[in-house]
Amino acid sequence: MLPISAITLDQARKGDRLLIQAIPDSTVRVQVVRFGLSIGSIVTCQSVMPGGPVILRRGFQEIAIGRDLARTIQVSRQAS
Repeated sequence: MLPISAITLDQARKGDRLLIQAIPDSTVRVQVVRFGLSIGSIVTCQSVMPGGPVILRRGFQEIAIGRDLARTIQVSRQAS
């Protein structure tokens, strides 16, 4: 899998396959670890609610990440 483009999670689109590349803020890093996510995790964007959370899927789990939190997580789109 090669990275296609680097973005923040709030810029993801439905269907994007994403690699979490960086979580600069240590407080945010602790929050997403509670969701079972970390740097290197690959997730799929299930949907993006207008002005609301980004819904991610990892395996059989769906996770809603608030827009403000999503702005701090750096990801890259992955080729399928």
